[in-house]
Amino acid sequence: MRKAGFYFVFFLLAAIQLLICNYLNLSAWVMLSILPVMILCVPLRLPTFWTLILAFVTASAVDLLSEGLLGLNALALVPVAFVRKEIIRLIFGGELFARKEDFSVRKNGFGKVALAVFLVQALFLAIYIWADGAGTRPFSFNAIRFGVSLFAGWAVSLLIIDVLAPDTRK
Repeated sequence: MRKAGFYFVFFLLAAIQLLICNYLNLSAWVMLSILPVMILCVPLRLPTFWTLILAFVTASAVDLLSEGLLGLNALALVPVAFVRKEIIRLIFGGELFARKEDFSVRKNGFGKVALAVFLVQALFLAIYIWADGAGTRPFSFNAIRFGVSLFAGWAVSLLIIDVLAPDTRK
Protein backbone atom coordinates (compact mmCIF):
# COMPACT_ATOMS: atom_id res chain seq x y z
CA MET A 1 0.00 0.00 0.00
CA ARG A 2 1.32 3.40 -0.83
CA LYS A 3 2.27 5.61 2.08
CA ALA A 4 -0.64 8.06 1.60
CA GLY A 5 -3.10 5.15 1.36
CA PHE A 6 -1.87 3.66 4.61
CA TYR A 7 -2.28 6.90 6.54
CA PHE A 8 -5.80 7.39 5.15
CA VAL A 9 -6.75 3.89 6.34
CA PHE A 10 -4.98 4.57 9.65
CA PHE A 11 -7.05 7.74 10.13
CA LEU A 12 -10.29 5.87 9.33
CA LEU A 13 -9.42 3.12 11.80
CA ALA A 14 -8.66 5.72 14.46
CA ALA A 15 -12.17 7.10 13.86
CA ILE A 16 -13.53 3.56 14.20
CA GLN A 17 -11.63 3.21 17.49
CA LEU A 18 -13.35 6.37 18.69
CA LEU A 19 -16.72 4.88 17.77
CA ILE A 20 -15.81 1.67 19.61
CA CYS A 21 -14.85 3.63 22.73
CA ASN A 22 -17.92 5.84 22.69
CA TYR A 23 -20.70 3.55 21.46
CA LEU A 24 -19.61 -0.09 21.80
CA ASN A 25 -19.15 -0.39 25.55
CA LEU A 26 -19.53 -4.16 25.86
CA SER A 27 -19.07 -4.42 29.63
CA ALA A 28 -16.65 -3.67 32.41
CA TRP A 29 -14.96 -6.98 31.57
CA VAL A 30 -14.06 -6.15 27.94
CA MET A 31 -11.77 -3.38 26.74
CA LEU A 32 -11.73 -3.52 22.95
CA SER A 33 -8.91 -1.72 21.13
CA ILE A 34 -7.50 -1.88 17.62
CA LEU A 35 -4.80 0.69 18.36
CA PRO A 36 -2.02 -1.88 18.94
CA VAL A 37 -2.50 -3.54 15.55
CA MET A 38 -2.62 -0.13 13.90
CA ILE A 39 0.81 0.69 15.34
CA LEU A 40 2.15 -2.77 14.52
CA CYS A 41 1.31 -2.22 10.85
CA VAL A 42 2.96 1.19 10.48
CA PRO A 43 5.41 0.91 7.56
CA LEU A 44 8.86 -0.26 8.68
CA ARG A 45 10.58 2.57 6.83
CA LEU A 46 9.11 5.03 9.37
CA PRO A 47 11.71 5.60 12.10
CA THR A 48 10.84 4.56 15.66
CA PHE A 49 10.83 8.18 16.81
CA TRP A 50 8.03 9.09 14.39
CA THR A 51 6.17 5.90 15.23
CA LEU A 52 6.29 6.91 18.90
CA ILE A 53 4.93 10.36 18.00
CA LEU A 54 2.18 8.79 15.86
CA ALA A 55 1.23 6.43 18.69
CA PHE A 56 1.15 9.23 21.25
CA VAL A 57 -0.90 11.58 19.07
CA THR A 58 -3.36 8.88 18.00
CA ALA A 59 -3.85 7.52 21.51
CA SER A 60 -4.14 11.01 22.98
CA ALA A 61 -6.81 11.88 20.42
CA VAL A 62 -8.73 8.73 21.36
CA ASP A 63 -8.36 9.60 25.05
CA LEU A 64 -9.47 13.18 24.52
CA LEU A 65 -12.46 12.36 22.30
CA SER A 66 -13.74 9.33 24.18
CA GLU A 67 -14.86 8.61 27.71
CA GLY A 68 -11.50 7.30 28.86
CA LEU A 69 -9.04 8.88 31.23
CA LEU A 70 -6.75 11.34 29.52
CA GLY A 71 -3.43 9.65 28.83
CA LEU A 72 -4.47 6.05 29.52
CA ASN A 73 -4.38 4.86 25.90
CA ALA A 74 -1.23 6.90 25.29
CA LEU A 75 0.45 5.31 28.31
CA ALA A 76 -0.30 1.84 26.94
CA LEU A 77 0.30 2.47 23.23
CA VAL A 78 3.68 4.23 23.31
CA PRO A 79 5.48 1.11 24.64
CA VAL A 80 3.89 -0.89 21.81
CA ALA A 81 5.39 1.57 19.33
CA PHE A 82 8.74 1.34 21.12
CA VAL A 83 9.01 -2.47 20.87
CA ARG A 84 7.23 -2.84 17.50
CA LYS A 85 10.34 -3.33 15.37
CA GLU A 86 11.83 -5.81 17.83
CA ILE A 87 8.63 -7.88 17.84
CA ILE A 88 8.65 -7.85 14.03
CA ARG A 89 12.33 -8.84 13.97
CA LEU A 90 11.72 -11.60 16.52
CA ILE A 91 8.73 -13.13 14.72
CA PHE A 92 9.35 -12.41 11.02
CA GLY A 93 13.14 -12.25 11.03
CA GLY A 94 15.56 -9.58 9.93
CA GLU A 95 15.05 -10.12 6.21
CA LEU A 96 12.06 -7.75 6.20
CA PHE A 97 14.41 -4.97 7.26
CA ALA A 98 17.08 -6.03 4.77
CA ARG A 99 14.55 -6.04 1.90
CA LYS A 100 12.87 -2.88 3.22
CA GLU A 101 9.40 -4.32 2.93
CA ASP A 102 6.45 -4.65 5.26
CA PHE A 103 4.85 -7.89 6.42
CA SER A 104 1.55 -9.35 5.26
CA VAL A 105 -0.49 -12.44 6.02
CA ARG A 106 0.06 -13.86 2.56
CA LYS A 107 3.85 -13.40 2.55
CA ASN A 108 4.58 -14.31 6.17
CA GLY A 109 1.78 -16.69 7.11
CA PHE A 110 -1.26 -16.38 9.32
CA GLY A 111 0.40 -17.98 12.34
CA LYS A 112 3.27 -15.49 12.52
CA VAL A 113 0.99 -12.50 11.97
CA ALA A 114 -1.46 -13.79 14.59
CA LEU A 115 1.41 -14.18 17.08
CA ALA A 116 2.65 -10.64 16.44
CA VAL A 117 -0.87 -9.24 16.90
CA PHE A 118 -1.26 -11.31 20.08
CA LEU A 119 1.99 -9.91 21.54
CA VAL A 120 1.20 -6.25 20.86
CA GLN A 121 -2.35 -6.68 22.17
CA ALA A 122 -1.04 -8.38 25.32
CA LEU A 123 1.51 -5.63 25.98
CA PHE A 124 -1.05 -2.89 25.40
CA LEU A 125 -3.69 -4.51 27.60
CA ALA A 126 -1.28 -5.37 30.41
CA ILE A 127 -0.29 -1.72 30.74
CA TYR A 128 -3.80 -0.37 30.13
CA ILE A 129 -5.55 -2.64 32.65
CA TRP A 130 -2.82 -2.18 35.26
CA ALA A 131 -3.05 1.62 34.96
CA ASP A 132 -6.85 1.64 34.74
CA GLY A 133 -7.24 -0.47 37.86
CA ALA A 134 -4.60 1.53 39.77
CA GLY A 135 -4.98 -0.66 42.84
CA THR A 136 -8.75 -0.22 43.03
CA ARG A 137 -9.77 -3.53 41.48
CA PRO A 138 -8.87 -7.02 42.65
CA PHE A 139 -6.28 -9.05 40.77
CA SER A 140 -8.87 -11.66 39.77
CA PHE A 141 -11.03 -9.03 38.06
CA ASN A 142 -8.02 -7.58 36.22
CA ALA A 143 -6.84 -11.05 35.16
CA ILE A 144 -10.25 -12.01 33.77
CA ARG A 145 -10.56 -8.61 32.09
CA PHE A 146 -7.12 -9.08 30.56
CA GLY A 147 -7.96 -12.54 29.18
CA VAL A 148 -11.37 -11.60 27.78
CA SER A 149 -10.10 -8.32 26.33
CA LEU A 150 -7.05 -10.01 24.83
CA PHE A 151 -9.15 -12.59 23.04
CA ALA A 152 -11.69 -10.01 21.81
CA GLY A 153 -9.06 -7.50 20.67
CA TRP A 154 -6.96 -10.21 19.02
CA ALA A 155 -9.98 -11.52 17.08
CA VAL A 156 -11.06 -8.08 15.89
CA SER A 157 -7.48 -7.17 15.00
CA LEU A 158 -7.13 -10.30 12.88
CA LEU A 159 -10.24 -9.25 10.97
CA ILE A 160 -8.70 -5.90 10.01
CA ILE A 161 -5.06 -6.93 9.58
CA ASP A 162 -5.44 -7.46 5.83
CA VAL A 163 -6.58 -3.86 5.44
CA LEU A 164 -3.56 -2.52 7.30
CA ALA A 165 -0.93 -4.93 5.99
CA PRO A 166 -2.01 -5.91 2.49
CA ASP A 167 0.14 -8.07 0.24
CA THR A 168 1.86 -5.75 -2.23
CA ARG A 169 2.27 -8.61 -4.71
CA LYS A 170 -1.49 -8.76 -5.44
